[in-house]
Amino acid sequence: MSTLVDPRQAQAFHFVRCGYAEGVAELVYAFDDGPELVERIRFPNAPALPEPRKPAFDGALRLLHLIAGVSYYKAGVPGRIEVETGALDAAGADLLDALYLHGLAEFAYRNKLDLRGRIAFPRGSSVLGSGSRPFPGRDDGEVRVLGLPHRTLIPIGGGKDSLVVVEALKRIDAEATAVWVGASSLIAAVAERTGLSTLNIGRELSPVLFDYNRMGVWNGHIPVTAVNAAILACAAILYGFDAIAFANERSASAATLEYEGHPVNHQWSKGWAFERMFAAYLRTHVAADLDFFSLLRPFSELAVTRAFARTGAAYFDVFSSCNRNFRILGPKPSDRWCGHCPKCHFVFLALAPFLPKPRLLQIFGSNLLDDESQAPGFDALIEYHDHKPFECVGEAAEARAAFAALAARPEWREDALVARFREEIAPRLGPTSLAIEPWLAPSEEHGVPMRFAGVVDAIRGA
Repeated sequence: MSTLVDPRQAQAFHFVRCGYAEGVAELVYAFDDGPELVERIRFPNAPALPEPRKPAFDGALRLLHLIAGVSYYKAGVPGRIEVETGALDAAGADLLDALYLHGLAEFAYRNKLDLRGRIAFPRGSSVLGSGSRPFPGRDDGEVRVLGLPHRTLIPIGGGKDSLVVVEALKRIDAEATAVWVGASSLIAAVAERTGLSTLNIGRELSPVLFDYNRMGVWNGHIPVTAVNAAILACAAILYGFDAIAFANERSASAATLEYEGHPVNHQWSKGWAFERMFAAYLRTHVAADLDFFSLLRPFSELAVTRAFARTGAAYFDVFSSCNRNFRILGPKPSDRWCGHCPKCHFVFLALAPFLPKPRLLQIFGSNLLDDESQAPGFDALIEYHDHKPFECVGEAAEARAAFAALAARPEWREDALVARFREEIAPRLGPTSLAIEPWLAPSEEHGVPMRFAGVVDAIRGA
């Protein structure tokens, strides 16, 4: 094994090679001439790949290799990127440049790094390894309609959003499979509860990355939704699905904060900008009949939460949005909700206008809005004395609207934090609208295919 050298001293990050055999994809990276970082993606009970789909799968696999590399690149952020698996066209380089720059913006902010002008994937040519070939699917007519079966992959995260998608697709009798990446028992329980067929894909990060982390290298948030999207693109081609329906709402596109004049968005790879670029790339470089989209893109967090309150009762005892359940390392809550993190705060606040109070308290086990010690966490949600948390939470304005709705209700208005909002905070917000109704109306900005228009209508009417 090569000597382990701090990757922050490296000159280049290498995308070395990728391959697939017998249900296992291997993605290989390296800093300079250091040890290979080998990641493995395991596709359970993988069928034989039909010959007409092989070029498309090859394109999806190479795209996954390039996107998943973000987990390793961040350890050193060297100034040169070498792609040894084939040349990238302009569309591929644009997608990857945007993903690494914006998807690592929070990481850069927290580590006081400036990635602008540093991330540049090679265009038109690259350092080609033995047997490598140009990246497939350029504008040369090679990308075909594959005739993929009309089936939908629904990524399940354990929280409310994907369950709204599940129930809406059930209402139109769509053939769908609940899919997740990783070994979360909580997600497995939620997926089982859906009653859909299930697919659990394994992802094994290179152990060398953890060795690097113990050295104190750069570390932090990555755009994991983009990695999962690329894994599911491979899965769609391999297993035969023509749609990947994520559950990312329009609130995900809002920046967490502004830093030196540039937006920093914890949820960038859940946002509309990434969805558009990735979906277009799949259609033009992988398979012309593979649709990638979010069914919840027209809706705010509050609208999605209302739909879940109305249609998700079967999941109230198993779902959880608390991110402490999904840590790779570190303690997890003894119950499904820790009650102290930004996700617990936001989901409690967003559900409160739409669920009977006793039912909500039963789900969480306590009344988070009647606990004065929780004030700083809720203040961050409404950007009062602090910026929005680096978490997948809704916009500050919709959190304020939820507070205002509760302040008008007898059963909530005297709880400590609701009373504080009504008496101290709301008067300082000036003429800003606190109405909740505008947040419940869908937007026309989305990429939902026409064949799923009935699903959007089902969510709207839920």
